[in-house]
Amino acid sequence: MKFDVLIVGAGLAGAALAAALRGSTLKIGIIEARPPSRPAGWDPRIYAISPANVEFLSAIGIWQHLDTARMAPVYDMEIHGDAGGRLDFSAYDSGLRELAWIVESSLMQQELWETIKRQHNVTLIWPASPTALAIDDSAAHLTLSDGRRIEARLIVAADGRDSWVRQAAGIGARNTPYGEKGVVANFRCEKPHRDTAFQWFRKDGVLAYLPLPEQHMSMVWSAPDALADELVALSPEALCAKVAEAGEQRLGALTPVTPAAAFPLRLMRVDSAVQPRLALIGDAAHAIHPLSGHGINLGYQDARALAEQLAALPAWRDPGELPVLRAYARARAEETALLQYTTHGLNRLFKPADPLLSGLRNFGLNLTNRLPVLRNALVRYAIAGRF
Repeated sequence: MKFDVLIVGAGLAGAALAAALRGSTLKIGIIEARPPSRPAGWDPRIYAISPANVEFLSAIGIWQHLDTARMAPVYDMEIHGDAGGRLDFSAYDSGLRELAWIVESSLMQQELWETIKRQHNVTLIWPASPTALAIDDSAAHLTLSDGRRIEARLIVAADGRDSWVRQAAGIGARNTPYGEKGVVANFRCEKPHRDTAFQWFRKDGVLAYLPLPEQHMSMVWSAPDALADELVALSPEALCAKVAEAGEQRLGALTPVTPAAAFPLRLMRVDSAVQPRLALIGDAAHAIHPLSGHGINLGYQDARALAEQLAALPAWRDPGELPVLRAYARARAEETALLQYTTHGLNRLFKPADPLLSGLRNFGLNLTNRLPVLRNALVRYAIAGRF
């Protein structure tokens, strides 16, 4: 089999890239181990989708087909420090319709999968997994576990943070473990959340409440490993009490909807996002702390930027040429580096228990809250990448 572009991994970023190339003349292949599935109830994997990515998903025909009854807008956000600091964000004050939309991962994944299944220039290869990669001047060659061989002018690694393609290509990745796990669970709340997201920088980690429809809430608690293990081991009733207390009873008593799950947190930087005939997108290209909520937003913008580069090529141009791929890498370098260093810095800033440093960081939150021009500019930059 021969393709112009071969995407390894049909997760959110990989499938979005394929969907974004539907209007091109490129012949696209996608390798995936298994198709997506929807859980019976609420998906504990929840993402905050920025307005820029709502626009992107709309442009590729995904957003308008999502079930709005399972999505919630974020109009306001409260950020609380560990010693009285507070920072409030408002979509209205910032000139935005909403700060973000809270959406289940599987809801987006299912719609993307169904979209690319129908796409005229896409061939889905599943179940399949790669076992060997070779790259020469003319093409990249991938061997699958069943012995099939695929040739492509460009391979896109969209196979997650432990990317097999990245490792097979010899691209180094520098991992910085945080010694924390992200604990996630969904709850029904006694009090209405009023489409507000809450975040607490606590001495035992960063706790976030994200609004869901029907007075539901998704919790993300970035906690030290030992505490994370304790949270996952709690009974549903004890977990509800612990999360409600940690959130200052802001949403009243909680009722469990999904069991708690945990995943290790780390910062990951790659030596290069591209090399001849290879590009990295999504978690294969970067990993950041979830306190900013930008993980999948970075992945979608990777897909958008690479699709724009490839779709603009004249028919005679090779999509695997290094100058083409370097243009993609340059387009993504600033936002990725900014978010990685910002979230890493915030995580480090709020960890130390030193009283002086605690006072300074909470003073900073309060000062920013009293400067609406600065506060609203920060919101616009965080959401749209521009002031």
